[in-house]
Amino acid sequence: MPPSGPLPATPPRAADPIRVMIAKVGLDGHDRGAKVVARCLRDAGMDVVYTGLHRTPEEVVAAAVQEDVDVLGVSLLSGAHMTLIPRIVALMRAADAGDMLLVVGGVIPDEDVPALCALGAADVILQDTPPEVVARRVRALVAARQPRR
Repeated sequence: MPPSGPLPATPPRAADPIRVMIAKVGLDGHDRGAKVVARCLRDAGMDVVYTGLHRTPEEVVAAAVQEDVDVLGVSLLSGAHMTLIPRIVALMRAADAGDMLLVVGGVIPDEDVPALCALGAADVILQDTPPEVVARRVRALVAARQPRR
């Protein structure tokens, strides 16, 4: 016989964690900074996927779409950001992933930041930014975005 009376209240469900992909695109062979940021974001409660080194823009965007990430973080040290980021943005648009936030980080000259933002980067995080600041900025970007789901 089923119990009678009101059902117990269901506790409120915690918000889904922010999903972030950290990607190394192109010929960059150094990924310590990307791994430090990935660990910091994970420690801040985010779900983080790391692509590893030497990924193509096509691989990165396909993986980001498949993983349904909120944020695609692209770490670049090679100076190829003004070539690779436009390709990534075009692929994101072609994949109808326009609601995914693109964050560019690494060795980026100050004068390139406005151009990257004009291309579609939600934020550009320079190499000396402390990882905990990166986590706060990612959280703020996602909070300010229109709901995806």
